[in-house]
Amino acid sequence: MLPNNRSRVLCVDDEEDACEMLSELLSSFGIDATCARSAASAWSLIKTERFDLYLLDAWLPGLDGFQFCRELREFDSKTPILFYSGAAYDADKRKGIAAGATAYVAKPDVDGLISTMLELIAKAGAKDVAPLWSRKNVAPAQKSLVPQFFTVKTACG
Repeated sequence: MLPNNRSRVLCVDDEEDACEMLSELLSSFGIDATCARSAASAWSLIKTERFDLYLLDAWLPGLDGFQFCRELREFDSKTPILFYSGAAYDADKRKGIAAGATAYVAKPDVDGLISTMLELIAKAGAKDVAPLWSRKNVAPAQKSLVPQFFTVKTACG
């Protein structure tokens, strides 16, 4: 049996619809997404599995996304952390980066989410995504979700 070389992303978002949308969207780009609906459930996955990127929402039940990001960065200093959140003010973006995130994309910027995510995974060394990222016209499969739900800006340019 051949090993699975697909990149793995842990999506931490308390909204079930957001988790489903992200799983479908990322799958169309050859990325396996695992979803956790809280920081507590994410920790059990992080301690037992390997991920190429952590995708966090700022608003989580219990431990908020910013505090979770700080703790996650202490635990794992190398894996990219990307906030994808409706908390879209510049202050929120600065807070996310200060907490240890690699980048911050405001919902619903899907194009920005995908391009930022592919770039971060490629830079981190996940070989299976690098060829996708280097293409000029990266586009999801035809069955992907309607683009009306998305828009993206990063805190780092």
